[in-house]
Amino acid sequence: MMRFMRTTVNIDDELLTQAKMLAARTSRSLGAVVDDALRVLLKAQSVSAEQTGWRLPSANLGRLQPGVDLEDKESLANVLGDNDLS
Repeated sequence: MMRFMRTTVNIDDELLTQAKMLAARTSRSLGAVVDDALRVLLKAQSVSAEQTGWRLPSANLGRLQPGVDLEDKESLANVLGDNDLS
């Protein structure tokens, strides 16, 4: 069973118009067209990554880096580099 999640994304106006036209021509929802487009893109990227040997770095899920305090916005911004003045 497929699960769906509602989200908001910013899409170029012309691209959105074309996607809506494709959805109407093929009697599908806009969401179905976007799903299919993402599947094609992600599959192509996966094949490309396999051919080049490129892999995503593994993540340490569930563990924080030293010095990260999720309750301190200023400290978190410093760790993320959001407070850099450059």
